[in-house]
Amino acid sequence: MTTATNASLEVLLRGLKLPGFVAHHDDLAIRAQRDGWSFGRYLHGLAELEYQERRERRGVRLLKQSGLPEDKRLAALDRAKLPKTVQRQLPVLCEGGFVERGENLLLFGLPGRGKTHLACAIGHELVLKGYAVLFVAAHALVQRLLLAKRDLALERALKGLDSFDAVIVDDIGYVQQNRDEMEVLFTFLAERYERKTVVITSNLVFSQWDKIFKDPMTTAAAIDRIVHHATILELDGPSFRSEAAKRRTGAPPSGAEMAEDSETAIGQK
Repeated sequence: MTTATNASLEVLLRGLKLPGFVAHHDDLAIRAQRDGWSFGRYLHGLAELEYQERRERRGVRLLKQSGLPEDKRLAALDRAKLPKTVQRQLPVLCEGGFVERGENLLLFGLPGRGKTHLACAIGHELVLKGYAVLFVAAHALVQRLLLAKRDLALERALKGLDSFDAVIVDDIGYVQQNRDEMEVLFTFLAERYERKTVVITSNLVFSQWDKIFKDPMTTAAAIDRIVHHATILELDGPSFRSEAAKRRTGAPPSGAEMAEDSETAIGQK
């Protein structure tokens, strides 16, 4: 291939947005000529390289936009301390079938039981499978939607969130909501109902969700939408954080840690 022809080919490939072809066509052509490949095999080799590199770039992009904590991956999760039922369900959840079906995932438990880490670990696995995931604290999500509503852009904000296959809403109920905050949170949940996945972590059992949604009817409607087509994981056992603190210091958990693990502390959050 002449220099001019090669330059023209690269211009065409860039115009077609085929950077893998641009990067590899010369080297692969040399290999094809050396090994006696057919034109079909050469083209297949180029297409395969293009596909692999696109997947890698998409994975990097999905991870960057997800907001998932880098350290909360499956490899760093102490799965042996999870309840047996959760251990059995985890591999299936990481495959992402529930996201494909637009189902929800709910994780409940006292503080320090690994809800956030487990949700994020699943989120990382979903990203590896090619799903668009967003991790966001409940209070940050509510404030984002409130600002959008104030600017008459709530519909646009919800549409933006709709681009994610799964939204992980961390610590619902940790901060008490006023009525405006409750309304935008309910709108978000209602918009995704039976279409897109919501993953929720909470230290409040459903009987305490009136603290989030303020009145019985709205609370019942929110729970109904969330639970319908949902997998519920309950994380019990000792606090991961308290055990980690004891391993570091050799001392019993502090009064603050003990208070964090009590039902009273949860009810006050």
